[in-house]
Amino acid sequence: MKEILIRSLSGLLYVILLLFCINFEPALLGLMLIFGLICMAEFNKLIQLKSYIPYGIFIMLYGLFAFWLYNNQSTEGIDEMTQILMVLTIFVQLFLIKDLFSAKVIPLFSSKRFILTTFYLSSAFVFLVLISYFYKKYNPNILLGAFLLIWVNDSFAYLIGKNFGKQKLFEKISPKKTVEGFLGGLFFACVSSYFIAKYSNTLNFSQWLILGIIISVFGTIGDLIESKFKRQAEVKDSGIIMPGHGGLMDRLDSIIFAAPFIYLFLRILRYVS
Repeated sequence: MKEILIRSLSGLLYVILLLFCINFEPALLGLMLIFGLICMAEFNKLIQLKSYIPYGIFIMLYGLFAFWLYNNQSTEGIDEMTQILMVLTIFVQLFLIKDLFSAKVIPLFSSKRFILTTFYLSSAFVFLVLISYFYKKYNPNILLGAFLLIWVNDSFAYLIGKNFGKQKLFEKISPKKTVEGFLGGLFFACVSSYFIAKYSNTLNFSQWLILGIIISVFGTIGDLIESKFKRQAEVKDSGIIMPGHGGLMDRLDSIIFAAPFIYLFLRILRYVS
């Protein structure tokens, strides 16, 4: 009972902090910077990278985009750089998906560690910020909707998997995840997309429905990939900053992996609309 209470209070504090900051542009930019640095520390520990270079790369990359967006309220001027970052990030993530399904362990040679900290982790926080500027000015509603879909997907995947799950989804990596849980999370994410579309005054229902599928699928893959990193490091959690939950990356792994694909979908919408 005490553990459930601690877990609930810790999770509630995280949600309140995010919901408060998301309504204020400077607060969100600052929060994402802090979240990124904490996740970087946790991830470096998982992959046994003892270097300050990834922190410097993250601060420079994130700082460049955040400064430009905050002062110009538009991606115009850094659009080419954004496209290059998006292509490289998705390319690296596709290789991670390949490693997830085909390799016993994710290869972590020296150069790959720096590639991962840059194009798996650092770039994810850049895309989370870019999502907030989809309308060429700060509007956090799409980002908030994405977080809501992640929370709905994770919550119902856990509840349905725990109570009705029989078929393991990826037993070698995450024994508790089930096919039933995954489908349950996907279903309720799709249902939630209707209400988000109705009340957020952003995208239409069909667009939010596709985002719900993207977030559920790639969010689950991101969770599995982080689980594989933790299994290789022989640890249960990425950190201890959130009592009852583990590390911050344990809570953000889904949105970290899904963020570039969310942004790619939004760019496609912009070009076809």
